[in-house]
Amino acid sequence: MMLGGSDAEEDEVVSAINTTPLVDVMLVLLIIFLITIPVALHTVPVELPKETNQPRQTKPENIDLSVTQAGDVYWNEQRIANNGELLAKLKTIAVVTPQPEVQIRGDGNAAYEFVGKVILACQRAGILKIGFITEPPSRG
Repeated sequence: MMLGGSDAEEDEVVSAINTTPLVDVMLVLLIIFLITIPVALHTVPVELPKETNQPRQTKPENIDLSVTQAGDVYWNEQRIANNGELLAKLKTIAVVTPQPEVQIRGDGNAAYEFVGKVILACQRAGILKIGFITEPPSRG
């Protein structure tokens, strides 16, 4: 008694590629992308501010602090000996009404630590307006 087909039928090679699993996977991926793309693109509608780069006029009462690459601090072109002297000068300026703006000119090659110490001194003195002076980007 033989169950099934003959041995000749079993040895037959199927040369066709079964594309059903491939189509199934592609359909699943298509459905996933169709569902997730609107969620990823959905944002809250806000009007972003437009970029304006207007040079500011330096007022005579503004304080210009320069930080060199070596960490030296200059107050309107006069060298400050240490952070204590800088803090004392900033505290005298902080009580003036209206309070002048402190503009920091940091050397591009200076360590951030040196500029950070100047900012910390301004915060401790109670200076509310701190600005950074930079080179404008090149055109083109």
